[in-house]
Amino acid sequence: MTSERTQRSARIATLPRPRRTGVLASLLLLATLLLAACAGSGTTASGGATPANLKWASSYFPTHWDPVVSGSGAQFRELALVYASLTRTDAKGNVAPDLAQSWTYNGAGDEVTFHLRPKLTFSDGTPVNAAAVKAAIERAKTQKDSALFGDLTSIRSVTTSGELDVVVHLSQVDHQIPLLLGERVLQIASPKAAADPAALDQKPVGAGPFVITQLIPSTKAVLTKNPNYWDAANIHIDKVELTSAPDPTTIVSGVQTGVYNFADIAPSQAKAAKAAGLDVFVQPGFNAANISLNVNKAPFDNPKVVDAVRYAVDRREFVDKVTFGYGRATNQPFPPDYVAYDPQSAKLFPYDPAKSKALLAEAGFKPGQIKLDLVIPRDDPAAEIVQSQLGAVGITVNIKIDKTWATTFFAKDLTLSLYGTTGRDSAAQTLTAHFGPNGPLNLSSPYEPAGFEAAIAKVRQTPLDAPNYAQVLREATRAGLASKALVFTYEQPNLLVKNTSISALPAIPGHLDWTGVTIGGNG
Repeated sequence: MTSERTQRSARIATLPRPRRTGVLASLLLLATLLLAACAGSGTTASGGATPANLKWASSYFPTHWDPVVSGSGAQFRELALVYASLTRTDAKGNVAPDLAQSWTYNGAGDEVTFHLRPKLTFSDGTPVNAAAVKAAIERAKTQKDSALFGDLTSIRSVTTSGELDVVVHLSQVDHQIPLLLGERVLQIASPKAAADPAALDQKPVGAGPFVITQLIPSTKAVLTKNPNYWDAANIHIDKVELTSAPDPTTIVSGVQTGVYNFADIAPSQAKAAKAAGLDVFVQPGFNAANISLNVNKAPFDNPKVVDAVRYAVDRREFVDKVTFGYGRATNQPFPPDYVAYDPQSAKLFPYDPAKSKALLAEAGFKPGQIKLDLVIPRDDPAAEIVQSQLGAVGITVNIKIDKTWATTFFAKDLTLSLYGTTGRDSAAQTLTAHFGPNGPLNLSSPYEPAGFEAAIAKVRQTPLDAPNYAQVLREATRAGLASKALVFTYEQPNLLVKNTSISALPAIPGHLDWTGVTIGGNG
C-alpha cells in the first residue's frame, strides 16, 4: 500500500514575467514558486490551507453504527465521533455537560431533569430537543435488539417539559443517572433517522463532532467536521479516515509511512513504536481482567477451593507477559487513583501457593484430582498463565477454544472462565455488572455477596457532590470484593500510537476526546 501524502495548496500571487532568460532564470522562478508554496501551507482547522486529517486504524471498528445495538463495549469510542450524549466525563472521572448543559434532581432523588443546550441540530437538520432525547432513551429500553436495556433499569419513564427539558422518572433513588447517561450508554441518534433502525445502523446520524460521508461496512468510514456541533470551535480536525486495523505487527510501519497517523496498538508493539520515534499514548481506563468462577457448580461450591484459587494467582506474571509492563496488578475493577478504588481491600489474597495447596487439602482434594475446562474464543496468553499457575497448586486446567464462548459465558453454564471489561462511567454500574445478582459479568448468578445490595443502594442514594460520596462508594466496592465469583488479576490501559504531528490527547479514563487536539506538519 502506498502512503498517502498530505496535499499542499497555496494561493500564489501572479509573479512578474522574469527579464532573465535561460536556465538560471528558470531555476530562480522555480525557487520562488516553491518558497511561496511552503509559506502558504498550514492546517485548515487552525487557520491555514492544508486539511487536518486524522487517519485512524482502529482495532474496534464498529460492526453496528446504531448505538442502541452496538452497546457500551469498546467501540463506543469510534461511535463518539458521530454521536453526542447528554453528559461526558472529565479527566478525573467526574460528570460534565455535553448536550445537556445542566441537570437538577427533585427533593426525593427519584427524578432528574436534564436541561439541553438551545438551538442544536442533528446532522440531518432534526432539532436536538427534549422529544429527541426522550425517544432515544425509550428506544434503548424497548428496541428488540437493544444491547442497552439492562443498563437502564432504574428509569421508569421519560417525559418532556417544554422544548429543552427532559424529565427522567426513576423507579428508585439514583444519583448515578448523570454518569450513566453519558457516552457509553446513551449516544443519541436523530429520531428521524432512528425511525428505521436498520438504515441507521449503516448510515449513522448524530449531533457529535463529525459527520459520516462514506461508510464501507467493517472496513472504512470517512467523516468530516460537523460545523453545527455545539463545541465545533474546539474541534481542529477537518477529516477522519477510520479503517479497520490490519495485523498488529504492521501497525508501526503503517504509521511510520503515513498510511495512518493514529492507531490502536498491542502492548507487544509499543517498544517498536517508540524506537521508530512515534508517540505511544497511554490512555487511562478501567480495563480489568478476571478469572470468573461459578459457585453454583463443583468444585467452586466449596469456599476453600475458591480461596485456593485466589491464593494461587500471581498477578505480576500477567502484567509482565500480557501487558509487557504497561498494566498493573489488581484485585478489583478500578485503578488505584480512581474514586471507587478501595485501599482497604488492596492486600486481600496475596500470592501464596503454599497456602493454596493447604486449602485444597483441607477441602479434601488431592493434587490433580480437580480437573477443569477453560473455554476461550481464541488463543490467549492469559489462559496459559492461568493453566500454569493453577497447575502449580494441583488443579488441572484443560484449555478449549470455542468461537461461541461469549454465548456460553452469558448463558452462565461454564464452571471457569476468563473475562475482561472496559468498565463504565458510573462506578455503581460497574459494581452491579460484576457483583449484582443479575450482573452480566457475574458467572454465578443469582449469587451475590452478603451486604452488597444494601451497599450499592446507599451509593445510589448519595448525591455525587456529597462529602461522603467517595467513602460510600468504596464501601460498596469492599462489599462486592467479598464475592467468591471473581478473582481480578490485572488491569491495563488502552495503548495508541500516533504521529508526533498530533498533539497530546486529553487523558480521560476510557474515552478518546478530540477536543483541542491539533494535527500539524505532514500528519
